[in-house]
Amino acid sequence: MAKIHELASVLADQIAAGEVVERPASVVKELVENAIDANSTQIDITVEEAGLKRIMVVDDGDGIADEDTEMAFKRHATSKITDRRDLFRIKSLGFRGEALPSIASVADVTMATSTGDVGTLIHNVGGQIITHTAAAARKGTTITVKDLFGNVPARLKYLKSPATELSRITDIVNRLALSYPDVAFSLVHDGRELTRTTGRGDLRQVIAGIYGVQTARKMVAIQGKNPDFTVQGYVSLPELTRASRQYISLLLNGRYIHNFQLSKALIAGYGSKLMVGRYPIAVLDIQMDPVLVDVNVHPTKQEVRISQEPELTQLIQETVFKRLAQENLIPDVADEAPVRHRERATADQLTMALNEASTKYEAPHVTSTPTHSAPSVAQPEVKSARPTSSATTTAGPQPMTAPSTVPVEPLMIRQRTDLKLPAVQDFDQRYRSEPAFAPLGQAPIVTDPAPESLEPEPVPAQRFPELRYLGQVHGTYLLAEADDGLYLVDQHAAQERVNYEYYRQAIGEVSDDEQKLLVPIVLDYPTTDILALNDHLPTLASVGIHLESFGPNSLIVHEHPTWFKAGQETDTIKEMVDWVLKDGKISVAAFREKTAIMMSCKRAIKANHHLDDQQARALLKKLATAENPFNCPHGRPVLVHFTDQDLEKLFKRIQDPHHSGDDWSEA
Repeated sequence: MAKIHELASVLADQIAAGEVVERPASVVKELVENAIDANSTQIDITVEEAGLKRIMVVDDGDGIADEDTEMAFKRHATSKITDRRDLFRIKSLGFRGEALPSIASVADVTMATSTGDVGTLIHNVGGQIITHTAAAARKGTTITVKDLFGNVPARLKYLKSPATELSRITDIVNRLALSYPDVAFSLVHDGRELTRTTGRGDLRQVIAGIYGVQTARKMVAIQGKNPDFTVQGYVSLPELTRASRQYISLLLNGRYIHNFQLSKALIAGYGSKLMVGRYPIAVLDIQMDPVLVDVNVHPTKQEVRISQEPELTQLIQETVFKRLAQENLIPDVADEAPVRHRERATADQLTMALNEASTKYEAPHVTSTPTHSAPSVAQPEVKSARPTSSATTTAGPQPMTAPSTVPVEPLMIRQRTDLKLPAVQDFDQRYRSEPAFAPLGQAPIVTDPAPESLEPEPVPAQRFPELRYLGQVHGTYLLAEADDGLYLVDQHAAQERVNYEYYRQAIGEVSDDEQKLLVPIVLDYPTTDILALNDHLPTLASVGIHLESFGPNSLIVHEHPTWFKAGQETDTIKEMVDWVLKDGKISVAAFREKTAIMMSCKRAIKANHHLDDQQARALLKKLATAENPFNCPHGRPVLVHFTDQDLEKLFKRIQDPHHSGDDWSEA
């Protein structure tokens, strides 16, 4: 008997479905793209149980003629191309003829369609047509997919949580909405509307609907062209960034694609305006001759090959660079004017109450709990009431003696007598008054009289040199000497290390001590992020960030831990949320580690901050007690060493060997 045989068509479709239909989001993508190709102006998507129970896509497009309905469920059956030349001039989203048969082979599919006359109802289960009848239907097509992967249950174990799968669906719909702003989209999950666009053709309006109005206000339009390419869209100002590249949407002839080189060119257009590890929000619409692009690379059609790609990357980089060069990149505080007005109105009313509270407050004794001693923090003295954010708080209640010292935003402060974390005080006060403390996790050092010994004990090798402060260089580096030479210390990295060793322990001991916000912090995120965050709310709560729903795409924060730096509450929370969104598998321990690194950096002395002799000596003394005084949490060196021999070589006090025979005398 022959060993080689032809696979059954249903089995072949199920094999192909492994590439085309990976998850419920793949079904939504293929069906919506077919609806767009059918010239639809309104597309409604309804899903139940993250798409596993039911997916329904309704459009008002051209519809399918009755004689073509059964053919639409056959592999490689399409109306988009007819010959080889069409394959290299693809203008539609679909063309392979694999979507419907692949979906039908792993699900229960019902399609009702009409071109405007008599409608057709066709029912396909597991790749077999069960029903094909005439039916009343409006112009357009309605496709319902039920029991996805019901006949191939092995696929189900590779799916993620319902929230993750729903987030993927929402992301696909959002990308398609950005690609086609002239089409009205709606997405409903279990009766709840997640996305809706108007279809008016205004891309900025679609961006506002997905990412929020405040985000859209910080996006600027870009436009550039050369003989082969036209680039247009919106990019965010450098002040508006995210922790990952997933907020960059590259649209090529209306198709959302993945292309690292184009994303890299977009980021390069920002030059040094972006912080390290931060990425912009961007929607880039690229139009080009279909002959210059090959979309037949992968069944999902999200990976493409582009001819003359170097020219396109150069165009993108130059377009973004020239557009941002026209902008005043100093952050504008005009948007916070109403908040400042309210702050001025309420500050005078609460001054008396806060003064009374501050007189009753008794700061914890730092020396009594050395394992929780807070490192000194470099904070310039506040001399004006200019706010730095819409929800600025103070690190602790401070007496108010003059209008110039009124906090930027009054607080409702709740302090407990069992407070574990000491309040952050002024840099000068901390460095001038705080006594030395033992290394974290150890008991205070007690000096006992040394026992008498007949023979001297061996002296252990010193791990860290005993530094003697000499001076400061450009307000950035500390110059110190030791018995073995000269040391140059990066003051920011040094205090970052000291702070980190404090925070990695303090953050793990989060207590109920929180600061209430008079004006809560409101955060806006797209629906995809809101859905993803639902699974990580306990992780955020473990470090004191309690997020509450505040509308469809907004979250609100009423309080925050006491160890947050005043004036940076909003930025700190946003950065912590970005970490969770970027790494969905992050553990509580890893999250606390990242938070400790961030807080230690934010609260360390910056460059060009001049210290007096007493402050510098205190910093060097604290550095010597650190568990690892050699590197900052990011891996940068804290100090460099010049031996006596190195200095003598620099000044040519050590001569080369060929001078040894000369009659030269050394000064």
